[in-house]
Amino acid sequence: MPVDPYILLLLGTVGLAALFPARETAADVASGASTAAIAFLFFLYGTRLSTREALDGLRHWRLHVTVVVCTFVLFPLLGLAARGLVPVFLTQPLYQGLLFLTLVPSTIQSSIAFTSIARGNVPAAICAGSFSSLVGIVVTPLLAAALLGSSGGGFSADSLVEIVLQLLVPFIAGQVLRRWIGGFVTRHKKVLGLVDRGSILLVVYTAFSEGMVQGIWHQVSAVRLGGLLVVEGVLLAVMLALTWYGGKALRFNREDRIAIQFAGSKKSLASGLPMASVLFGAHASLAVLPLMLFHQMQLMVCAVIAKRRARDPLEESGDVVTERASAVV
Repeated sequence: MPVDPYILLLLGTVGLAALFPARETAADVASGASTAAIAFLFFLYGTRLSTREALDGLRHWRLHVTVVVCTFVLFPLLGLAARGLVPVFLTQPLYQGLLFLTLVPSTIQSSIAFTSIARGNVPAAICAGSFSSLVGIVVTPLLAAALLGSSGGGFSADSLVEIVLQLLVPFIAGQVLRRWIGGFVTRHKKVLGLVDRGSILLVVYTAFSEGMVQGIWHQVSAVRLGGLLVVEGVLLAVMLALTWYGGKALRFNREDRIAIQFAGSKKSLASGLPMASVLFGAHASLAVLPLMLFHQMQLMVCAVIAKRRARDPLEESGDVVTERASAVV
């Protein structure tokens, strides 16, 4: 179970912010650059998502509805239930970060990768992850408004407008311009992928710099971090079980259940970090800490599950041909 190299970069960025936080003029410059980077990041998301493929994939609507319910209903309900762990296991700021974690959309790249390794319904995983990310641009801030309110650290109705202007508008612009620049984006996918990750690192540096200047890291101890890891481990285990056995109860075939499990049990660091920087402001560092830890945990656990699923025998029944055909939808 190797550590994701990108997580090491994120941790290194956190360390850099702790040692050399941006202050005064430098903080203003970093904040402006972070805002521009976030907008460009979602513009690239818009250029990459094929509208036609997304619409074709929506024909498998039962699977997508199941993933959306897992992502934006079951996860938040478990997050609300964790409120009873304050203050024994979690401090209030860490709980708010945990609750925010449960509100962000699903991943795209890792859901596709793990579904492919496990021999699941890859097209469904592509559409489910993309649809979840698109829905999350609107649903996540609305859920944050309802469940976190003003306790979210600077969250207000203006944040909703800022989310729309900073995330949704660039995404739509990318969709509109995809016809002309989509080929260029595809040909330079690796280089632009570095831009993606660099943008997120800049967001992390800005958020944790503000946290250092505000002195909020004195609120976190090693014991509290250990408690957070335990809670997140239980949260992931519950969602993995619900998505797998829930898919079976809903009579999805093996390939679909794999896509549901990997798309419905994970949370997107790429989408969550920019949203947290808008919604939480100076408190964003504590808000994204649970998400960063959960991201690494889900990668490690799902990598093991995907390899085990790959060794499972295919379902032997008279409906195998039908099931394989449905996996193409």
